[in-house]
Amino acid sequence: MGEKVLVAYASRTGSTAGVADAIARTLAVKGSQVEVKQMTEVTDLGQYRAVVAGSAIRGQKWLPEAMDFLEANKLELARKPFADFMVCITLAMKNGESYREGVKDWMAPVRRTVKPFSEGYFAGALDLSKLPGMEKVKMGLAASLGVFPKGDHRDWKAIETWAEGIAGSL
Repeated sequence: MGEKVLVAYASRTGSTAGVADAIARTLAVKGSQVEVKQMTEVTDLGQYRAVVAGSAIRGQKWLPEAMDFLEANKLELARKPFADFMVCITLAMKNGESYREGVKDWMAPVRRTVKPFSEGYFAGALDLSKLPGMEKVKMGLAASLGVFPKGDHRDWKAIETWAEGIAGSL
């Protein structure tokens, strides 16, 4: 088994990639050797002593490639320290914290596949220019109605705090 910690992510518009990078920087400051990769680029988990994995949320679910990564690697992930996180614009809505308990249910498929020792829940960013076709129209309408706020709502301090909290268990 390797000495490195893998921070793997699935992202559509870059918001989750930014969160993964922030987690990796914090873990590195805490003394871990860290590698950050898109889940679709991970070919061998044997070189890692621990894994932190995160995905953007679409339709109240982790992205399909994120679930594919978990399913393909569930046996090896079960033998390593494993933490997960999600990035979701729902948590940036007015009274977003009141949705936190419900949003946790969206992680149930992840928990059924691999049991994390910790989960992170972070607000994301909404940049309509990065969304394709109908998703842009749908999210644009929701934003114009005040449902989802445009802009970057990632709380870097909360992300850093969570990463500091898991560092000792990795």
